Amino acid sequence: MPNNQITSLQSPHVVRVKALLGSRGKKIRATEREFIADGIQSVREVLSPSFDDAPKLLHLYVTEKGYTKLQSEIDSAVLDTAPIVHVSDAVMDEMAETESPQGILALCKFTEITLYKVKQREAKKIAYFWEIQDPGNSGTVIRTAEALGFDAVIFSKNSVDVYSPKTVRATVGALWHIPVVENIEVEELIEFASSEGFLTVAFAGDSAGSILDLEKSEKTILIFGNEARGLPDIAGVSARVSIPMKGKSESLNVASAAAIAMFEVGI
Repeated sequence: MPNNQITSLQSPHVVRVKALLGSRGKKIRATEREFIADGIQSVREVLSPSFDDAPKLLHLYVTEKGYTKLQSEIDSAVLDTAPIVHVSDAVMDEMAETESPQGILALCKFTEITLYKVKQREAKKIAYFWEIQDPGNSGTVIRTAEALGFDAVIFSKNSVDVYSPKTVRATVGALWHIPVVENIEVEELIEFASSEGFLTVAFAGDSAGSILDLEKSEKTILIFGNEARGLPDIAGVSARVSIPMKGKSESLNVASAAAIAMFEVGI
């Protein structure tokens, strides 16, 4: 056991982590711009971000078992520079949200990413989500956008908290490889798209247009709606299309629809 291992359940570290994961966590995350990422998959990406404004690692809490896991999967040169804090199993159980923690927990700080920063990065493929509510869906679309080579993901106001534990977990580390912008109204998005020369494509199940007939553009913004209510009419959008389906289902899950659309447009 390391000499500096934290064993007290009243440690300020424990209090800080629990506050970010507790019932008031959303407000605290927004105010402090801090959040928690857990597990080896997320932490692997925390330690190797792809862009300057990616969330920064403040503390990496590990149990003996967790540290051994990190040593087996992370290059020692990278691990040696990480701000590691050793904790007992009891402390990790107290801090972790999951019932079976892996003994690896990262406290991170995020920077607000704006449309201006997206413009500076010369983004060409963007996915926008209007009032998406489910943390699993939100994390999945971020992960999918990164995997399919998109340059940014944007969420409207009244969307899910991107830095909630469930959303972060569902991104499987993609948060450190693709910029995510929050709280952008659709009118602001369309204004940005118009000024920057983007084709804007809204997806709606009741649209007569098909994604298969869509002409590809170098700069494209795909727009997806709420899980239950879909997408309202949007003034100024370039095209409104649907994904043709052969089966009996009336609609697709938003994460599934986004994956199909991003593949069609991005590849």
